[in-house]
Amino acid sequence: MLLITDENSIDTRLDIYLSQLYDNISRSKIQSAIKGGKVLINGEVKKPSYSLKFDDRVEFENLEPDKIIEIEPENIPLEVVWEDENMAVINKPSGMLTHPTFIETTGTLVNALLYKFGQNLSDTNGEFRRGIVHRLDRNTSGLLMIAKNNKTHEYLANIIKEHQLTKKYHAVLKGFYPNETDIISEPIGRNNVNPKKMAVRSDGRPSLTKLKVLEHFGSEATYVELELVTGRTHQIRVHTSFKKHPVYNDTLYGAGEGKVKTQEQVLQSFYLKFAKPFSSSIIELEIEPDEKLSKVLTYFRNRSDL
Repeated sequence: MLLITDENSIDTRLDIYLSQLYDNISRSKIQSAIKGGKVLINGEVKKPSYSLKFDDRVEFENLEPDKIIEIEPENIPLEVVWEDENMAVINKPSGMLTHPTFIETTGTLVNALLYKFGQNLSDTNGEFRRGIVHRLDRNTSGLLMIAKNNKTHEYLANIIKEHQLTKKYHAVLKGFYPNETDIISEPIGRNNVNPKKMAVRSDGRPSLTKLKVLEHFGSEATYVELELVTGRTHQIRVHTSFKKHPVYNDTLYGAGEGKVKTQEQVLQSFYLKFAKPFSSSIIELEIEPDEKLSKVLTYFRNRSDL
């Protein structure tokens, strides 16, 4: 198995990185495999505590040798917002994993992409992430770029790295956000207690989120637009939680369950702007609020007491 690390994996311990893939294998067993030379970073054996860097080549043997995992194409409906010969932009629904893990190998965006595009997908990041250049959390919906070949994958990864991609999100936050505009510049790193969470921490990576209030709903909630200048894992969720206004229904980052029941986090990637690969054309895409976001907005807008 070969994986190439992206921006979201930088500074993650090697053993934690593999633990996130192998949810059903103990961390001690993973550490033993690393120490035993079954995991190579750029062709070399590293310690379990090795901090991953951008574009590291992680090669490892399947830790379940009796079980061969193949990612099968699945006929799952996809909304293609924009497409050319080199790439596509997909509107990923809430509730769908972006790519498979060793635990969940079906029902993901990659399964759907394999059915729709076949082998016309980049394999830079391995079979589990065919076509995937950047990710959205399972319950975050919206616009996601897909590379149809490795040359385009490299191009798109580079514009993300150089901050030449504009990404904007809509979210409902818990409570009354006090500033009409805000710049949240707080470093983000792995949570010390729960490795599946991120946190604001002094030794984290520089992270910048721009926020603009669109609508207040009394003291209960605020509708906002957010622009990611950097692209850390869970960045919006971590930054808004740090400001004491977590994303509505984001129970992982402290929002609890709101009065309007939805899946986790009312958050949508609604806007992308980027230079078309190998062209001077600028592509600008925007989508309408999804069902989850619309449901929460309709509830608050129809409240006569707000």
